[in-house]
Amino acid sequence: MMSERQRKFRENYKSRISPFYNGLLHIAVMYGAGISAIYYCAGKLQNPGWEWLIAIPVFIAGNFIEWAMHMYVMHRRIDVFALRAIYERHTREHHQYFTDNEPTIDAVREFRIVFFPWRVLITLGVFGTVLGYTASQIFNANAGYIVFMSMAAQYLVYETFHYCCHVRDNWFVRNMPFINTIRRHHTAHHNQGIMMKYNMNLTFPLADWFMGTSDLRRGLFGHLFNGYSETHVKEELKPVINRFRIDDSRVTLDGPALTDDEKRAMAQ
Repeated sequence: MMSERQRKFRENYKSRISPFYNGLLHIAVMYGAGISAIYYCAGKLQNPGWEWLIAIPVFIAGNFIEWAMHMYVMHRRIDVFALRAIYERHTREHHQYFTDNEPTIDAVREFRIVFFPWRVLITLGVFGTVLGYTASQIFNANAGYIVFMSMAAQYLVYETFHYCCHVRDNWFVRNMPFINTIRRHHTAHHNQGIMMKYNMNLTFPLADWFMGTSDLRRGLFGHLFNGYSETHVKEELKPVINRFRIDDSRVTLDGPALTDDEKRAMAQ
């Protein structure tokens, strides 16, 4: 159930969305650019073989970069313009708009708070070009194109999974492997008591499992196929999670004001 604090924040945020914003155009440009880039690179490949294996380390590295960006930029205020803006948009807006009590959207205009702005896609394109070119010089052109394709595909998976986390519950998100796992994982991250430390992955919870920042106590396989189950939520976190579900009086724009006992529970 949505709290009064969350309701007021949502109303204020939606009132400030530009009347020229178009949610469908937002995702059309994003997916159109990403898919076009992948299609272009795929057309440039010349009988690739072993080079496809490069997608594996790119995927793993991307998963840990996703985790690190979420942990140390999106939830840590760094007083540098671009990084500070990321923090403001994520911690001070996205995490006020969505909580584990009400993590979903109702209208296309709310895509503004779900999907990254286009400048993120541009940034990804620049880094993908640099890394792809580097791989092409170290190995060959196929390797370079596959690096770029892997990065673009991972970004589109990120956005798709994130969208699936914030739509109304339905048969697909409940039953699709990986998506049902990350939906529960990300909804738990939106609990305002544990949001600053736990469940930083938004695609596959590999880095959260490895770094010990998952709210679950399970092995890797269990993390990947956990689905909606809360059976394995860490016992020490349950009091914090439950408290902030019913009382957001200690929530600020910069995260929760935790008691000493809650901090100790979070540190275990």
